[in-house]
Formats: sequence, C-alpha cells, structure tokens
Amino acid sequence: MLMSNTARAAKLHYMANGFRVLAPGDHVVCAVSGDRIPLDILRYWSVERQEPYAAAEHAATALHGK
Repeated sequence: MLMSNTARAAKLHYMANGFRVLAPGDHVVCAVSGDRIPLDILRYWSVERQEPYAAAEHAATALHGK
C-alpha cells in the first residue's frame, strides 16, 4: 500500500545552498511562528540552528531575538 506524504512533516538537513530530505513529508514547521511551510516554497532556514522559517522576518527574529 502506498503512503501519502500529505500532512506529514518532513525531516530535513539544511545546507548553505539547499536541503536534503532525511524523512519524507510535504512540509516543515516554522521555528518562530509555528506555521506549516510547504517544501516547494521553503526559502529561509538556518544552517547553524538547523531550523526553517516561513519568512525573512522570522529568520531575522530567530537570529537577532527581536
């Protein structure tokens, strides 16, 4: 039986120019807002912290604590 990745969070390894899928899924959860981010629109993450962000503002908040 084939399993769908719909509604399953993926586990990713974040690198400087992309990410590697460690466990399949269709989204990740923003480390700041808790919003679901579909993998096809994921643009912001921290390599050091290994966490995704829904928007540039969330990345700035995580990095600068604002």
